[in-house]
Amino acid sequence: MNRFARYALRIASLAVALGLWQLLTSQDIDLWLRFSQFPTVTDVAHTFADRLAGPDYWTDLTDSLTRILTGFLLAAVLGVATGVLVARSRLAEDLLGPVLEVVRPIPAIALVPVAILLFPSNEQGIVFITCTAAFFPVLVSTRHAVRALTPVWEEAVRTMGGGRWRVLGSVVLPGALPGVFGGLSVGIGVSWICVISAEMISGQYGVGYRTWQDYTVVDYPGVFVGMVTIGVLGWLTSTAVELLGRRLTRWLPRTAQGPAARPKAARSGAAPLPAATVGLKDSFRTRPEEARDEHLVRD
Repeated sequence: MNRFARYALRIASLAVALGLWQLLTSQDIDLWLRFSQFPTVTDVAHTFADRLAGPDYWTDLTDSLTRILTGFLLAAVLGVATGVLVARSRLAEDLLGPVLEVVRPIPAIALVPVAILLFPSNEQGIVFITCTAAFFPVLVSTRHAVRALTPVWEEAVRTMGGGRWRVLGSVVLPGALPGVFGGLSVGIGVSWICVISAEMISGQYGVGYRTWQDYTVVDYPGVFVGMVTIGVLGWLTSTAVELLGRRLTRWLPRTAQGPAARPKAARSGAAPLPAATVGLKDSFRTRPEEARDEHLVRD
């Protein structure tokens, strides 16, 4: 399937989902799930168009993007640095490991009271919650990626006279990049979840704050506008992280997406030999010159 066919299939799947939503809500169908309480696609589209025409929507969008990018960039730097440090140093693992493992299971949204007590403004508290949410996925992925590196590469650099920083820049960081970007991709999604929740609780502007305000005044089309906005923003930022990761890891070998090529038969109509049989057959195939050389070596 070529690229255009895949894009067409994706657009068709989205259109089918929207059409099903419109059908169930416009007909007030209640099959255990109460679709009659949902706004229709057209209601959400009209509300979306009205929001786009006003300045408040773009202010909320700018505030949420500023918070998410600030917290995520801080989490990326701190997570990668801490992950490499813990993976490469036993002392750092003994000092930081217990504290990190105790704090890691705590949901970031549960740190809202801590952020309110620690920081003088709600803006700083929201960035702190966003940073904490993305920090641990990046940390864990980086730590596992660094520990999974083969020691042969490091030994090769040290054999050629490379020091600790040379090993870090030539082996550790490039080799751990796939794992690091896996953690970044997860971290950006978790950041969106937590920044929206933090805006609902302690924010004054932002997509999450506006969505919660729409819910309190029973403006359900506005709630769905906020949900759609969050989904689109999360998809765009996650896609940007993945594209950046692919660009920085172009030197890695890519696995083929198609089925593996089957070995051809020796003659028409004959079944292909198993791989093990082919290897066994080749191992017994010896040239006369090779047999004479082996004989001379044994003698």
